[in-house]
Amino acid sequence: MFDACIEETPEGVILSVHIQPRAAKTEYIGLYRETAFKFRVMAPPVDGEANEALCRYLAKHFGVAKRSVVIVRGSNSRHKRVLLKGVSVEHVTLGFTRWQSL
Repeated sequence: MFDACIEETPEGVILSVHIQPRAAKTEYIGLYRETAFKFRVMAPPVDGEANEALCRYLAKHFGVAKRSVVIVRGSNSRHKRVLLKGVSVEHVTLGFTRWQSL
């Protein structure tokens, strides 16, 4: 189900993400065109604030340090590639499955 959105690397897992800044609240929405995970973030897309909000949200949900969440591509775009260091594909899949069931 999430295969197109998750890539395993030696460092951890890279997620394909689509974000919508300036939302009413920060939350996971679901899949975006079956190729990315969609998130809304409250922060505006100014001075990296939306990126920081996304990284904090992912770190909290997956139980990793904020420094373990790195945007590797798309820092100035809504479409991003985000690395979760030290995390397995199974851990990420379980986390998104929990979100889907809410």
